Amino acid sequence: MDTTEMSDTSGHLEEALERVHASGPERQGWLSNHAPMVVEALAAHGQASSVHRWLDRYQDRLEDFPDRTAPVTDDNWRSALGDPRRIADWTDHFSRTLAERPWKDVLAEWWPRLLPGLYGGATHTVIRVGHAVRAVAAEENAPRRTELAHALGYWAARHQTVTGLVSLPGPATAGQALDAVPAIEPGHVGFRNRLAAVRRLPVWADEVTDPDTAKERLADLVRAATHRYATHGHGEPTMLVHAATAPNAVLRTLDSLPRDQWAPSLHAAWRASAAVTAIYAPVEPVDHAPPTRLAPEEVLERALAHGDEHVIKLTDTALDVGDERALAAALRSVELSEPRA
Repeated sequence: MDTTEMSDTSGHLEEALERVHASGPERQGWLSNHAPMVVEALAAHGQASSVHRWLDRYQDRLEDFPDRTAPVTDDNWRSALGDPRRIADWTDHFSRTLAERPWKDVLAEWWPRLLPGLYGGATHTVIRVGHAVRAVAAEENAPRRTELAHALGYWAARHQTVTGLVSLPGPATAGQALDAVPAIEPGHVGFRNRLAAVRRLPVWADEVTDPDTAKERLADLVRAATHRYATHGHGEPTMLVHAATAPNAVLRTLDSLPRDQWAPSLHAAWRASAAVTAIYAPVEPVDHAPPTRLAPEEVLERALAHGDEHVIKLTDTALDVGDERALAAALRSVELSEPRA
């Protein structure tokens, strides 16, 4: 069963987003606010009536929206890119722009500018944009457009690139390519330091230029990374979720982008997924067989009962993939992660 068929139009998502928009995209100076992503995922899969209850449990992790510094304009945006002190300024910029122009036009203009920096916020920036795009594509209204402005603003403020990577020969399939990613040397603490330690990544899909092929390969990557979580997620149960959810955010955005942006999106998504894989790879994989097979809606109910934001987001991606191995990976995240009180 495709749980996206149960999408709710009751207004619960809009109410939840309006609650969230009083808060900033981060807490404690770095950790991402997952609330907008989770409430969108729940609503997209027929659990809109649960978003306020989940948000009440998450409320203590929300911080006030940051102060403004100076307006971001068409003339000065390059100097503000990647400056987290400018989160409010960037959000204002996209709020103004989205009020004046169709949202797909704004996305098409800014996607190639932001795509090289999708590592920002430990990839939560592009993930939040992916959720926002799915929401506004399903139904365009003010709260959903506002969420897209917040998501794009967060990405622009946390824009972070990676350069100087050495390319290694890459296998043919996405799963084999992820297996070929070399782990970083131990001892690095924090995502930024770990990311800086990534030096070599296999080449995979770099030769793809055809948009339809790019979309197919990106779907293959999301599927492989989701499946892989079941056997490798113990390496870092929270952070390895992003090896699947970051490329899935890109995948769910493709249909709202010009086709000539699809292949570059695949290439960037691969490097992000591979980098997360390198950073948090376990010493050894484990065999994993789920204790029971559950229907997709039952897996979602277990993730919601568990309550952890990363569990819910991986389950959202697993439901997009839709096969038994993906659902088993979602259940594995329930096993590995600490439940939200």
